[in-house]
Amino acid sequence: MSRIEMNVVPAGWTQMELMLLFFGWEACDPAHYWGPGVRDSYIVHYIHEGRGTVYMGDQEYKLSEGQGFVILPDTLIHYEADPQEPWTYSWFGFKGIQAKAFMQRAQLSAERPVYDAHDTSAMERLYTEMVQASTRSEGDVLNQSLLYRLMAELISSSPVKEVIGQLLSNKETYIRQAVQFMENRYSQRTSILDIAQAVGLDRTYLSGLFKERYGMSLQSFFLEYRMNRAAELLQNPGLSVSEVAHSVGYTDPLLFSKMFKRVTGVSPKGSRIRD
Repeated sequence: MSRIEMNVVPAGWTQMELMLLFFGWEACDPAHYWGPGVRDSYIVHYIHEGRGTVYMGDQEYKLSEGQGFVILPDTLIHYEADPQEPWTYSWFGFKGIQAKAFMQRAQLSAERPVYDAHDTSAMERLYTEMVQASTRSEGDVLNQSLLYRLMAELISSSPVKEVIGQLLSNKETYIRQAVQFMENRYSQRTSILDIAQAVGLDRTYLSGLFKERYGMSLQSFFLEYRMNRAAELLQNPGLSVSEVAHSVGYTDPLLFSKMFKRVTGVSPKGSRIRD
């Protein structure tokens, strides 16, 4: 019988740029499989020992110790353990508006969903470190930092290494400038035109860059960014909904509540009750 451990991250930080949802470990039975099916989040697997096969699209990938694969949201996948040497793997589920960008930097996609770990010792320790962090009062913060370390390991494992000090492409520079402007101005009355003018681009073109990078328009990105911040502020019972609204750039609490529910699926007050 398979030995499996599963850890679900408690709700709370549910609207972040990158958020850890769950992590686990499994020593699979011979020929144990999952799928074909789809998931609604990114799930990175790392193989500690044994062998197995991943099927995505019309491609087949034979993997073993020190390698791994990623499940992409809403992408059909099937994977199974070797009947003679079944694999043992750990996995890490996450989502967020930055998740797709990190996968792009790691060159992980439906066309290439597998990787060879650059630092196998770091990947070997990651699951255990998350379990240990979960027992501590600051465990949510520690596990969030470990998730970013996972992103760094995946990027360093990409076939084409990023050169330190290399100049960013013009597109990447514009996107980062826009995100930085939003970070500095989300609490003020800031329009999409303001962001585009700060970067020096036509707003339609800049929105297209965000669509290409994050899968959403500039307006949707900025709205989600503001609601992410609002969700964090709503965890503070000392702040009223009106004060939270003003803190993320809304002078009309009713409009803020409408936008918050559109993004999160619950009202600001409902978010507090759920948490």
